[in-house]
Amino acid sequence: MTKAIKKAVLPVAGLGTRFLPATKAVPKEMLTIVDAPVVQYVVDEARAAGIEHIVFVTGRNKHVIEDHFDIAYELEETLRGRDKQEAIALLDKIRPGAGTTSFTRQQAPLGLGHAIWCARDIIGRDPFAILLPDMLMKAQKGCLSQMVEAYNTHGGNVISVQEVPEDQTHNYGIIERGAIAADGSFPITGMVEKPAQGTAPSNLYINGRYILQPEIFDLLQTQAAGAGGEIQLTDAMLQLMQGQPFHGVEFKGQTFDCGSKAGFLAANIAYALEDETLAGEIRPLLSQLV
Repeated sequence: MTKAIKKAVLPVAGLGTRFLPATKAVPKEMLTIVDAPVVQYVVDEARAAGIEHIVFVTGRNKHVIEDHFDIAYELEETLRGRDKQEAIALLDKIRPGAGTTSFTRQQAPLGLGHAIWCARDIIGRDPFAILLPDMLMKAQKGCLSQMVEAYNTHGGNVISVQEVPEDQTHNYGIIERGAIAADGSFPITGMVEKPAQGTAPSNLYINGRYILQPEIFDLLQTQAAGAGGEIQLTDAMLQLMQGQPFHGVEFKGQTFDCGSKAGFLAANIAYALEDETLAGEIRPLLSQLV
């Protein structure tokens, strides 16, 4: 019987140096897309997919993320005193239930694989999802929800992928795939991190969403440092692939890499244009600027 995906890990320990000086005092995950921090969108995606417990792997100076998902007593009492019911309802909606979030430290920047390994004792021996908070997924049905459907059919491990132009495959982790199944998913038979131009096995890149079995922790425990001197999640997944099935799901939607300035600005524009109260103001402003 396939065990349901109820836990997720969000690695949020990165320094966000590409956004300095903004990220000197504010975590990059708390930079806002319209009126909500990036991390809020990712948490909403996880919860919509049925995730019941989220583990944030943090670093120093990330306490504001924990505060964001907690009660803000003074603010909420002030809102109640002013009868700001709509604002109170919004804060209630985004706040996770008691005991449904955990925070653990990655004390040194040793790579994504190490960050995931830091969550091992909280996740235990359950399958779990990973959502990279830099990657913002916009779709009618969330990316992780699409993946959970494939997982419920195939079990094992599931990775979300998207097409990238052939001349850009050397910038990404690229998968090799088998035949496409009736549900649109396909077996993953290999992965290459940033292949040399002209050597990529496909044009499908790994876009920051994973469902993995807990045996990945056993491999990360002894994983040697790889590219960049860091413990790479991809290296451990390649080992896990030797004994467990991996399936890919091609995400149907838009992906914004909010770890880059261009992706962050594009996400703000896209979400603003979708907001009924803003779209009418934004469109003529964009026309003037371009």
